[in-house]
Amino acid sequence: MERKLASIQVIRDIQPIPDADAIEVATVNAWKVVVRRDEFKVGDLCVYFEIDSFLPIEPEFEFLRKACYRKMFTGDEGFRLKTVRLRKQLSQGLIMSIKDIYALYHRNCPNFEMGWFEGLDITEFLGVKKYEVEIPVQMSGIMKGPFPSFCVKSDEERIQNLPNIITDYPAVRFYATEKLNGTSSMYFINNSEFGVCSRNIQLLEDDINLYWKIAKKYDFEKKLKLLDLGYSNIAIQGEIIGPGIQSNKYKLSEPTFNLFSAFYIDTQKYATYYELLKLAELMDIQMVPIIALNIDLSNYTIDSLIKTADGSSKLNYLQRREGLVYASMDTVEDTPFGKVSFKIVSNAFLEKE
Repeated sequence: MERKLASIQVIRDIQPIPDADAIEVATVNAWKVVVRRDEFKVGDLCVYFEIDSFLPIEPEFEFLRKACYRKMFTGDEGFRLKTVRLRKQLSQGLIMSIKDIYALYHRNCPNFEMGWFEGLDITEFLGVKKYEVEIPVQMSGIMKGPFPSFCVKSDEERIQNLPNIITDYPAVRFYATEKLNGTSSMYFINNSEFGVCSRNIQLLEDDINLYWKIAKKYDFEKKLKLLDLGYSNIAIQGEIIGPGIQSNKYKLSEPTFNLFSAFYIDTQKYATYYELLKLAELMDIQMVPIIALNIDLSNYTIDSLIKTADGSSKLNYLQRREGLVYASMDTVEDTPFGKVSFKIVSNAFLEKE
């Protein structure tokens, strides 16, 4: 699912900031954003831009130039939104009024009048992109085709966009794993065809590409074909970490694959936690670090859950972990692909990065 980098949202709460007369903190979903005092009130519709948004060079965004101007490796210029702290208050993203972006919207869509409602995705209408860093040559590869339609991309929703997650699944127990700071990959067998994918595309085999090197290192094609799980078509997804990837934060001597999910292609369901453990054992591969099991979300608030993401990595205690991923222990019926999951990126990690 593509991220709603720019969307229409409702101001859920506004609170003062100690020792700050000109600013206050507003809540959108579960995001905390610093705004000018008295600019918004609770219940207002607004435009919310998530962190990692890359806003185009337009008059409406020029006020961001001094702090946020960046040039991507593609040559595109714009304004990058990051996690910041203002007067000791964490601020994630940008809130603007609809009237402030109305002229930009009409320049981009002169012949289309749209109604504004909560949750409306206006990312493309405003020309907003996700900020990207340059991909090393060994991680780019040659495209064989788009990401397979019979599988699901590994792109968990952030908890800040799921303000009702605690009350929506009262009977579901979750497990938490460390969110590793690497590059996601997928390997599948479908009707005897073996495939290798990065996050967004399927890749042709070559001797340079990192994803194919991992496939050969772990002998994934042979292992997947020999699996006897009652499902002949399956995809495994995991994080590759090591030299040349995200500054090798875990100080590894060679790239490694860390399993975080498996997808049964025929039934369009994710493997449960214990099925995933069995799969890792059968294929002789390691899972991402397990942090906790049988978690009852009702013991938490959104804010206290967010704090659980902070801490040291289990792979390198000198490194802050990127965050946590929470997933349902068992199959959850009447949900997409039988699974409920979300990620929490550590605010301490975001501020340091």
